[in-house]
Amino acid sequence: MRDSAGAHAATQTILMDVDTGIDDALALVYLLSRPEVRLQAITCTAGNVGARQVALNNLALLELCGRNGIEVAIGAEVPLEIPLVTTEETHGPQGIGYAELQAPAQQISARHAVDVWVDEVRAHPGQITGLITGPLTNFALALRREPELPRLLKGLVIMGGCFYYQGNTTPTAEWNTSVDPHAAKEVFAAYRGLPEDKLPIVCSLETTERIEMRPEHLRCLGEAAGAPEPELVLPEQPEGQRSTSGNPLVACLSDALRFYMEFHRLYDQGYVAHVHDAFAACAAVGRTPFTTRLATVDVETDSTVLIGTTVADYRGLWGLPPNARIVSDNNPGHCFDELISSIGSLARAVGSAPPGA
Repeated sequence: MRDSAGAHAATQTILMDVDTGIDDALALVYLLSRPEVRLQAITCTAGNVGARQVALNNLALLELCGRNGIEVAIGAEVPLEIPLVTTEETHGPQGIGYAELQAPAQQISARHAVDVWVDEVRAHPGQITGLITGPLTNFALALRREPELPRLLKGLVIMGGCFYYQGNTTPTAEWNTSVDPHAAKEVFAAYRGLPEDKLPIVCSLETTERIEMRPEHLRCLGEAAGAPEPELVLPEQPEGQRSTSGNPLVACLSDALRFYMEFHRLYDQGYVAHVHDAFAACAAVGRTPFTTRLATVDVETDSTVLIGTTVADYRGLWGLPPNARIVSDNNPGHCFDELISSIGSLARAVGSAPPGA
């Protein structure tokens, strides 16, 4: 099945659930760079770092991008049934690599993330696309409160899982699903038997790991932002070297992504950064092409060896209806052209804004 991509003039409303996270941060900044995208709210779950740190990261990024006023709410601080594991070694002590963000002025919302999901989707039926780039805990809890969410949403895009592909957390499990496999199992079960156009689009490792950010992408981002000096993040530079860019958004993303590139190199994947969530964001707003396959997905929650493993039945062997559209192909070059041009435009605006604007 082919999902088309292209420019959409009409406003697109996104409710984003994240565990920010370097690639979540890039995804958020990308959405903020799109003039047709309206962020209804940002909900936060524990994953890459704790939920409160996730919220502070999001608020600080909103302020850096000049977008105060978007609600940021904390949700689940632990998974449904298993202890929380975070991954500061991958994303840095605050979740944003070497970047240092100013303490935000805006406060965290008094609403719980589950209330945000339920109230906002009920109030705007058929208008909101959910984008989840962290563990599925908040959404699973929201489904318990309002089982009609899959029908009330315009659509749902999930970054998570891997299907007959090496995991990045265990040999068979992807990070987001591994953090809360019970939540993922509940979410996929809730979509079983729904119309095809309501099934979640699942951006799993076999295609998100193709979105490899390299040093030349950061150099191009600096150029797109109009930075006077080349943005050089290079493997031969000392670890932890900080950006000297005069553009605050370029410097922030450069410092975050340098950490991520160093992490990938440490695990013999090259001086690259797999920006999984940025692809999911582009897909959610229809700005990059991809192909999907219908499947029935389930998640292993009992085996100590295979917990968090996502299994896709593409052939109907279980005799159960499909509950997912799994991305089976994408176009990394197109995706990076989109990310660099759009974020570059936002960075140019941020860099030219007067202090305190």
